[in-house]
Amino acid sequence: MTDVLRRGRASLAFSFFAQGVAFALLVTRIPAIQDRYGVSDGLLPAFLAAVPILAGAGSVCTEHLVKRVPPSHVLRWSQPVVLLALLGVGAGDGLWELGLALAAFGLAVGALDASMNMLGVSLQHTYGRSIMLGFHAAYSLGGIVGASLAWAGAHWDLALFVSYLPVVLVLVPAALVGSRWYVDGSGPNSGSKEAQAADSVGGGAGGASGTGVGFKLLLPLCLVMAIAYIGDSTVSNWSAKYLQDVLGSSEQLATVPYNVYMVTTLLGRAVGDLGVRRFGAVAVVRVGAVVAAAGFAVVAVAPGAWVGMLGFTLVGFGLCVIVPQTFAAAGRLFPGAADAAVARLNIFNYVGFLIGSPLVGALGDAWSYRGAMLVPMALVLVTLFYARSFASGPSRYGDGHERPRTADVGRGSNGL
Repeated sequence: MTDVLRRGRASLAFSFFAQGVAFALLVTRIPAIQDRYGVSDGLLPAFLAAVPILAGAGSVCTEHLVKRVPPSHVLRWSQPVVLLALLGVGAGDGLWELGLALAAFGLAVGALDASMNMLGVSLQHTYGRSIMLGFHAAYSLGGIVGASLAWAGAHWDLALFVSYLPVVLVLVPAALVGSRWYVDGSGPNSGSKEAQAADSVGGGAGGASGTGVGFKLLLPLCLVMAIAYIGDSTVSNWSAKYLQDVLGSSEQLATVPYNVYMVTTLLGRAVGDLGVRRFGAVAVVRVGAVVAAAGFAVVAVAPGAWVGMLGFTLVGFGLCVIVPQTFAAAGRLFPGAADAAVARLNIFNYVGFLIGSPLVGALGDAWSYRGAMLVPMALVLVTLFYARSFASGPSRYGDGHERPRTADVGRGSNGL
């Protein structure tokens, strides 16, 4: 494998890492943001919902933008905007400033998430073997680092701007320098002339012909993506409350499950590519779905806090493999329109995030929080019915049919 590919893979992994840091710094300091701007409890959900909604819009815009410019260019400039918008969240005083910063953050995050995964899918095609889980492992590592920095800022009672500034000063130049080595690749790419005809969700027959993104073929992966993020948002938003209010843990112990969940996603993704290469994507996704469902079942029946934490740990190990493999499967399904497929699939990341937390909260209030945990459990099992979608397409990475590696790297990304 050429040095160009190695540098491209390393620089893209750093981009995933930086995104994990930025997102964790935002979501883990929400109480501090609320206090700084005087956002009421009634208004807070509107601000929080605006970010994934605008991110979805950013992903849609990216699908059309990459018909004219390479995804590497979108990633190169969207990442600094995300980081600067994060700094803006910490620097403002009025609600309009918070709204403006979050709007910029949301739109740029949508473009960033879509373009990162486009490059990841393209690089995986060029490598001829599964590497997507490694990129998402870098994101998980960034989330752990970001959450740790946020804890330090809260522990030392640092102002948000003071807490965010050193991170932004380090990551923005590093991301710009690293962007010199992004590789758009020679793999599935919607930038091709054939794929540019696919400018609507229902356009084209899709599949291996590369003439468009057929909605019927993409829909199962969209459902799987939304389900995965419903499960993820359940853990991130409700694990602490569940342990404390339902399982009777201390406030300090209640903060542990999400940290453990992040560590398990890192560990699972770090070794997940090996599993895909050995057993195939279909088997890995099926095992992940079963393990995640078992984790939610353990949480629902847990007699105490420690068993509950075991359940959330299992959820992390199970869910961590599904999202990266869903993006990879979109690239295999639409080898001539992968960028468009990834951009559209990425929208359902935010759909799941928007649905998950309110769904569990409403069911918990109307029924019981133990019963509410059975809902993501049942939804995750739906993934089993769509597992064959992860093997579709001519490039069946990891299904016992690895392609020989190729040094054809297509377009490189040079200069800032």
